[in-house]
Amino acid sequence: MNLTISGHHLEVTPALRSYVTSKLDRITRHFDQLVDVKVLLTVEKLKEKQLRQRAECAIHVKGGDMFAESAHEDLYAAVDELVDKLNRQVGRHKDRLQSHHHEAPKRLM
Repeated sequence: MNLTISGHHLEVTPALRSYVTSKLDRITRHFDQLVDVKVLLTVEKLKEKQLRQRAECAIHVKGGDMFAESAHEDLYAAVDELVDKLNRQVGRHKDRLQSHHHEAPKRLM
């Protein structure tokens, strides 16, 4: 898995980097076929304090791409919301990949 964590208008500290990687480990535990993960952490220059901290993530998996974004007052809360959204998307993708077809019952004669 290729993991890229970058920041826009903020410096990505080692504590923030380790927090993001520990949260993304939850996704790799459910689905291990992740090829590329790009995380962008942003602080926007808005006048109001609400929803200034943004976290975006693009995941490339075998069979498609997924994208999620989250905004919150706190960057750690934004990362938590982002991972929850990605976890649901990865779960749906994994469910689509599994075969749900049942074999036809054999004839009784």
